[in-house]
Amino acid sequence: MIPLSVLDQSPVISGFSPRQAIEATLALARQAETLGYRRYWLAEHHAIAAIGDPCPEVLLARLGAETRALRIGTGGVLLPYYSAFKVAEVFRMLEALYPGRIDLGIGRAPGGDARTSRAVGAGRFPDAEQFPQQVWELVNHLDGTLPEDHPDHGLRVQPEGTGAPEVWLLGSSDYSGALAAQLGLRFAFAHFINARGGDAVMRGYRAQYRPSPREPAPRALLCCFVICAESDAQAERQARVMDLRRLEMALRLENPVPTLAQAEARAYSVEEREYVHAQRARTVVGDPGRCRARLLELAAQYAADELMIVTITGDYASRAKSYELLAEAWARQ
Repeated sequence: MIPLSVLDQSPVISGFSPRQAIEATLALARQAETLGYRRYWLAEHHAIAAIGDPCPEVLLARLGAETRALRIGTGGVLLPYYSAFKVAEVFRMLEALYPGRIDLGIGRAPGGDARTSRAVGAGRFPDAEQFPQQVWELVNHLDGTLPEDHPDHGLRVQPEGTGAPEVWLLGSSDYSGALAAQLGLRFAFAHFINARGGDAVMRGYRAQYRPSPREPAPRALLCCFVICAESDAQAERQARVMDLRRLEMALRLENPVPTLAQAEARAYSVEEREYVHAQRARTVVGDPGRCRARLLELAAQYAADELMIVTITGDYASRAKSYELLAEAWARQ
């Protein structure tokens, strides 16, 4: 059975506050554990009206206390902003709090616009060219394996202990897949961002993989956007929310996630309708049977060991119901 997991962006829905979005995240994590999902990852975004979590590492500390066995992690920490040493300390602390349950997903995207990125980066725009070196240093800080000629060799990364988080490199292009293969790390591909060419990226990752002490064999995860409802018609109706949300993102409109009523009231031009239709390739929509069948097709196409699901609808109840219906369908594998 291919494991299912959750990626939660803590969406802020119109009419709700960011605090309510965080409360919904905690409630959904508890539900996900009950339903049998394997992992629960939190995303990092900055200064975006529709997303409520700029610091997933902080929310993870609470999430661990809300759950018991669910693996929890980041999807992901935007490493170019930060010191590799400090990120290693933060995740060693999380590992000490919740041993054997922490995943460290690493990304290199800015997670916001250029102005916000400079503010997060203390006046400088993150230098993605240093990303491979940062990832390498972070892993070696976690494992205490920096070579003797490195200036940080011998530094104590606390809290010390025998365990360490799983490290996943995240991406939506061949860049991160190739880097994960070179460094011998787990790789997660974002189909919900890029629905084209990812199967070649995932297979290239496996073909080029260099075994490491951490990971003797490749491990690949595919993250998909899913809207599951009791009928195809209900799912299609709920999907209109994300259609509008993606259009507003393309138009650079800073709004919360629209409600279903707002989405259904929106009129589209011919060009806007074409754009919305093109974006549907990034979404799996349907009743439980249809969603299950399509996800299994994607897992086979991408040679994925695991699947992760991100769902955003126009209210928190239908989002929770989508995860519930999918988990019930998945249990019938």
